Amino acid sequence: MLISEAFSKYGCTLKNVNWSVSAFNNKNELVLSLWDQYFEKIGQGSLTYIDQASRWNGHGNKEFISNLNKAIENKSNVRAVIAKTDKPDAVANGGDASELKNTFSVKPNWLGAIEVWDGDNFQIKFTPES
Repeated sequence: MLISEAFSKYGCTLKNVNWSVSAFNNKNELVLSLWDQYFEKIGQGSLTYIDQASRWNGHGNKEFISNLNKAIENKSNVRAVIAKTDKPDAVANGGDASELKNTFSVKPNWLGAIEVWDGDNFQIKFTPES
């Protein structure tokens, strides 16, 4: 599935399909494209995404940071578009992921909450919706 298709599953449209990785839907939920390699199983029945905004840069990163700030301010829930790449080391090193072979999937029953956001480090806990 293309990234634009994945975001549309949550009812939102990317500002720019070439670099956007975050958007709000009409329910005021923040939808984020998140790399599968940064999910950790912490606690029973949940997954936690742990990453740093400074790992990469560009227009998408600026929009991502802005949207995280808005989500904190508005106490927005988070939805995940799971991004998977054939070159996880390039992603880890902050490379231009748009040049990689990536796949995208959705987890419509996952509901996330931002637990940590200090302007760089962020942590989002996802639990199944009941």
